[in-house]
Amino acid sequence: MASAGSSPSLDTSIGTTPGTNTAPWQRAAIGANLLSPDGGLGVTIFEEMTTLALSTGAINLGQGFPDEDGPDEIKAAAQTAIASGANQYAPGKGLPVLREAITAHQQRFYGLAPDPDTEVLVTTGATEAIAATLLAFTQPGDEVLTFEPFYDSYGAIIGMAGATHVTAPLLAPDFLPDLSALEDVFSHRTRIVLLNNPHNPTGAVFPHHVLAKIVELAARYDAIIVSDEVYEHLTFGVDHIPIASLPGAADRSITISSAGKTFSFTGWKIGWLSGPEHLVSAVRTVKQFLTYSSGTPFQGAIAVGLGLPDDFFTGIASTLQHKRDILAEGLRAAGFGVYVPSGTYFINVDTAPLGIRDSVDLARRLPGLVGVAAIPVPVFCHPQGAERTRSLLRFAFCKKTSVLEEAAERLASLKGRL
Repeated sequence: MASAGSSPSLDTSIGTTPGTNTAPWQRAAIGANLLSPDGGLGVTIFEEMTTLALSTGAINLGQGFPDEDGPDEIKAAAQTAIASGANQYAPGKGLPVLREAITAHQQRFYGLAPDPDTEVLVTTGATEAIAATLLAFTQPGDEVLTFEPFYDSYGAIIGMAGATHVTAPLLAPDFLPDLSALEDVFSHRTRIVLLNNPHNPTGAVFPHHVLAKIVELAARYDAIIVSDEVYEHLTFGVDHIPIASLPGAADRSITISSAGKTFSFTGWKIGWLSGPEHLVSAVRTVKQFLTYSSGTPFQGAIAVGLGLPDDFFTGIASTLQHKRDILAEGLRAAGFGVYVPSGTYFINVDTAPLGIRDSVDLARRLPGLVGVAAIPVPVFCHPQGAERTRSLLRFAFCKKTSVLEEAAERLASLKGRL
């Protein structure tokens, strides 16, 4: 969030309604909370916190990227593909081997069977899949409904498309929506309901009854469901349910995922979406004029990853749950109120038990106080939501165990340093 002369990414006073003469880049910046009312353009919160971590030598638990590579067999497959000459454009909709692997994955885990030729599209990460979908289906006058807090790129692309961003709050301690409030924010202008499940930044995993309500409301208002499921295999003690698997959802749903979170290859930017042909073909029309195709040697390698045995997928979740618990212990020792997540690799805490109501201020101080960086949750919200989440901080636990143990030890000293 932006303000002139300060750190724009953290000023929660910015409005969310661009003027009629606002340029597309400005709408994107406003949507991502990067532009102040006086026009000051700021950096993202991730850049600000990373800079603070570097300058103080702090452990960076702000930005959510792993510090370890994924499976060796996937890396070897990419290296072999490069050496064997798979270095030119892939087909615009993705290599057949990857599209077929995506279909097999959906069938294996969820009983879904999209046609790999007409109902699957490979994209440059999930971010492009989301962008191409929103640009394909929304325009000024349309509303896109997201849950709040929301991943910042959602607001940026909604703004770029010229649509109106409407939110439904996720409420502590479980960070699920109030279903009557959710019903209230749907309208005949709702073109897309954009679901992130498992949810970043809260770590919530939406249960069946919440998903069923979303399907019911989308059908009532003839809205498209766009489901960002990049954390689908990173759940702890609960099952991930793709919304497309619910009755009445498949014909109106686009399901998005990627290799970055599941396989810890975030830099490869291989994502995908699946859904009914009439929706996928529309998204493909837009996508081909954004990047056309993506990372040819990496696509076949990710196909190898999607075919790994079940114990790989259960193993990554089990390992991550252990890491979550290490960090949670240190956060409790620090005096925070800890909300233990059911999925993703993020854990949220409440600073209020420490007598601190402003997580933005604490986020700026934390690297210097104890040598750990985090992200304040209000930056993922519109102004009203920012006030509701004012005392929340998000930490990432997708790091080496030794790093998390050191971070937990540092955090445990916070009460004394305050």
